[in-house]
Amino acid sequence: MAEIEKGFILIKGALLADASRRRGEPAEVLIEDGIIKAVGTQVPAPPGTKIIDAAGLLMHPGLINGHTHGHTGLGKGQGDKWTLELLLAAAPWIGGNRTTEDKKLSTMLCAAEMVAKGCTAAYDLFFEFPVPTVDGMDAGAAAYAEVGMRAVIAPMVADRSLYEAIPGLLDALPAPLRKVVEGMRMQPYDATLSAISTVLKGWKWAGQDIIPAVAPTIPLHCADAFMCGCARLAREHGVGLHSHVGESKVQAVVGLKQYGRSLLQHMDGLGLVGPDFTAAHGVWLDDDDFRLLADKGASVVHNPGSNMKLGNGMFRLREAIDAGVNVGIGTDGATCADNQNMYEAMRYASMLSKVQTPDPRFWATADEVYRAATLGSAKAMGFKDLGAIAPGFKADIVFLDLGSINWMPHNWTTNQIVHTEDGCGVRHVMIGGRFVFRDGRHTRIDLARLGREAEAARERLEALNAGNKALYDALEPVILGFCPAIAATPHHLRRYLCDNPG
Repeated sequence: MAEIEKGFILIKGALLADASRRRGEPAEVLIEDGIIKAVGTQVPAPPGTKIIDAAGLLMHPGLINGHTHGHTGLGKGQGDKWTLELLLAAAPWIGGNRTTEDKKLSTMLCAAEMVAKGCTAAYDLFFEFPVPTVDGMDAGAAAYAEVGMRAVIAPMVADRSLYEAIPGLLDALPAPLRKVVEGMRMQPYDATLSAISTVLKGWKWAGQDIIPAVAPTIPLHCADAFMCGCARLAREHGVGLHSHVGESKVQAVVGLKQYGRSLLQHMDGLGLVGPDFTAAHGVWLDDDDFRLLADKGASVVHNPGSNMKLGNGMFRLREAIDAGVNVGIGTDGATCADNQNMYEAMRYASMLSKVQTPDPRFWATADEVYRAATLGSAKAMGFKDLGAIAPGFKADIVFLDLGSINWMPHNWTTNQIVHTEDGCGVRHVMIGGRFVFRDGRHTRIDLARLGREAEAARERLEALNAGNKALYDALEPVILGFCPAIAATPHHLRRYLCDNPG
């Protein structure tokens, strides 16, 4: 992230979003060395305090993206009518042949979009093939540092390919395709664990609030011993664990058959689930799973845009909150969302809770969604001082223009942040008391230059990955003929609009 702004700053003239009040009210915010010291009216400030006039603006805490993938920034807009399994099959095409510079550029594209749309921190599951590298992880961290964001970056790892993780899929491939994908096996897990260990031991970004974590990507894609090794490394280094759990029905059905219990219960049996554990998606988690997460102090991150686009189903937000689970909100990656807009993610989260039952008493409220996208995601990332504009919290503040059409008229502040704001009203973004986005422009990066670099990379990678694209085109009909049949298997949860509710 950007260096903090040293000294005292007093923000005056703005309204402050407050879930306890229908409309934001005038408030002053005193900041010292990037930390909020006081919030109120007529806040006293020491001599020499820098005054920021924020008249006509509304302040809310920086939104926090609880689940994304920086490596996907160069792949946005590549797919339509993709299931999760098709997206995974497309990985060599949409993410192959990346240089270290490409990895940084890809992450910068995601970070730049997040900041411009009111997001100040992200939990990034960063993928490199065949194993994570110090240079690659450093490239991702450097991207966040240059844009000015905070981040948790977790190498996303597996020791089984998609074709090994789903029983029967490899055998369903024609012999020539089977031979090709057999050559795409993941590295033995001990080699990957060694690579993760090297990354964690050499991490140099923690002082900038860019910290590492460990992400065994999907339990079915990881042998039990590998998942245990990931947990051991995470706990040795005091960092988080993050995994995609119950994202698709294919995973839920195969997991139940393979483990004899839910994916989450199996991971808990291996010792992974605890206060440092985050389950991404959780569409196919049942009530027992939610109680388990709550009892263990773990988190789940809801990614409504991705869940809809990939056809994974509807997360039960109301039930998760009522069970006492800490819920965060994320965008997921730019290849399956396809944007990094946390305002949109909040809006989707709210509306998806409302189409699951005709009884409004069982809908999530706008304030619950707002909390999930701030304090909820912060907790999932392991930060106790992000997600609020309050004394002791870091000065990560978004300033919305009340002259924007989104705020004409201004009736109900947090409700409009969730349901009306779309990022167009973002005037400034402050992280650590320093503006990383001011008057609608990035202060630390040249966006036009970034765009030129992205277009050059797209053209080069498109040519380099032409063979991988042809391979995907050959695999697609086989996967389409195989995986939906698994998803048609009866299951005790019904998470699709097309399911018979009776």
